[in-house]
Amino acid sequence: MTPSPVEDAEALLTHGTLTIEGRLVQASNATLRCDIELDGVAARCVYKPIAGERPLWDFPDGTLAGREVASYLVSQAMGWRIVPPTVHRDGPYGPGMVQLWIDTDESVDLVALSRANDPAIRRMAVFDAVINNADRKIGHLLPVEGGHVHGCDHGVCFSTEYKLRTVLWQWRGKPLKPLAIQALQKVRAQLDGALGGRLAELVTADEVEATRRRVDLMLKHRVHPYPPEDWPAIPWPPM
Repeated sequence: MTPSPVEDAEALLTHGTLTIEGRLVQASNATLRCDIELDGVAARCVYKPIAGERPLWDFPDGTLAGREVASYLVSQAMGWRIVPPTVHRDGPYGPGMVQLWIDTDESVDLVALSRANDPAIRRMAVFDAVINNADRKIGHLLPVEGGHVHGCDHGVCFSTEYKLRTVLWQWRGKPLKPLAIQALQKVRAQLDGALGGRLAELVTADEVEATRRRVDLMLKHRVHPYPPEDWPAIPWPPM
């Protein structure tokens, strides 16, 4: 059987040789752009070593890389390819997250995109609700030619407490689209199977169960969630 492009990307990220190119200085945690090569195939990627994670008061130390990978697995399970291929592996500065670099369409106005009634952005709002994303900023949107939009920086997700904090609130309380309901049903079934097992290796059992409950609530009410009442609704700075 011929490997899929996703399987090829995951193999490259998992087994390829990493060469550090530089650091993305605007990131709050150590974020390194690297070249990666395996059997003559080369690409760019982002490497976030656990050793470079900044301690947070509301997430356990050393868990952000695992949450990034868990977000990728949920993205794949929903069938939306929001998160670029992402793996957990060792690197020059120890274990961490390695994610395929995305070349974005620089002609897109990110502020306008974040406010638009765009199907790709609406899917991302649903995805963020599933993973309980506590930091969806405008700068985390990665539009590419053709209209698809990837998302990055998912290290503060999967909390058992409702922490959804995002710039994408334009659909709050509005009915979910049929395709969103189908994606939620798909991921819910997998949470009771292989996906749930893989997530349990990356986040806590309570956090996996909280993910199931969030999906159940969305399937029950079939609307986009409202902002939390006891938590800032928009990340700061929003970019």
